[in-house]
Amino acid sequence: MAQFVKVASTSELSPGQCKTVRVNGKSIALYNVDGTYYATDDICIHNGGPLGEGTLEGKSVTCPWHNWQYDVTTGKNTINPSMAVDIFQVKVEGDSVLVEV
Repeated sequence: MAQFVKVASTSELSPGQCKTVRVNGKSIALYNVDGTYYATDDICIHNGGPLGEGTLEGKSVTCPWHNWQYDVTTGKNTINPSMAVDIFQVKVEGDSVLVEV
């Protein structure tokens, strides 16, 4: 059964930033898009690059290894939407950012 787990504090991630967090042994990329938080699988489907170390512009993250881009709200590749990374539900309680895993 899925549950929400605290992965960060809101003060740790300013708008336009992303980072990698670990939850139950899984790497998840966490994003702050203008104050709204999103989470995807951290692993780029192209060649395994760390999306949490990528560049976030608007709602698009660019993988730091080979520049593949994903919409962080849907997980879909921006060039080929039939390819996608998994997304995770996120909620904020007080100053805690929680991800459903």
